[in-house]
Amino acid sequence: MKSIVLSFALVCALAAARAEDTAKITDVHLCCKSCVNGVQKAIGQVPGAKAEVDQDAGTVTLTAPDKATLQKAADALVGAGYFGKSSDSGITMDASTGAKGEKVKSLTIEGVHLCCAKCVKAVDHAVKAVPGVQEQTATKGAKSFEVTGDFHDKDVLDALQKDGLTGKVAK
Repeated sequence: MKSIVLSFALVCALAAARAEDTAKITDVHLCCKSCVNGVQKAIGQVPGAKAEVDQDAGTVTLTAPDKATLQKAADALVGAGYFGKSSDSGITMDASTGAKGEKVKSLTIEGVHLCCAKCVKAVDHAVKAVPGVQEQTATKGAKSFEVTGDFHDKDVLDALQKDGLTGKVAK
């Protein structure tokens, strides 16, 4: 009887030790293999975290040994210029961008993932959908770009996030 109880306790302990937390991030911009690689590189910087990327579905499933590491992985994803919605209400996608909701004529944005022409096209589509935006200067591989017109700064960053990308207002 003791061996059965001991075996059961050992199985439970092993199951608990292997339990991992996951969060599925949906609506992420993943237009090409370089986008997928960018996600993997970002999550690879977080010890213990893993990412399973479904390019066709636009999802990134994050796995980590605990919630704190899972949140760090989500933060790394945002830091790499990607955005989406988390399936886990305890894991937040940091939507702060430095935008103040002010009407501006020019805005420089940095940190948006721009690995290819499709990423640039996605930025162009999102940004130009904002009332008052006239032009944007995003190019493949750019670290920052400028948006011009007569628009609200927050609307531009919100549009990028809606399309699975994010960045910050350059200082």
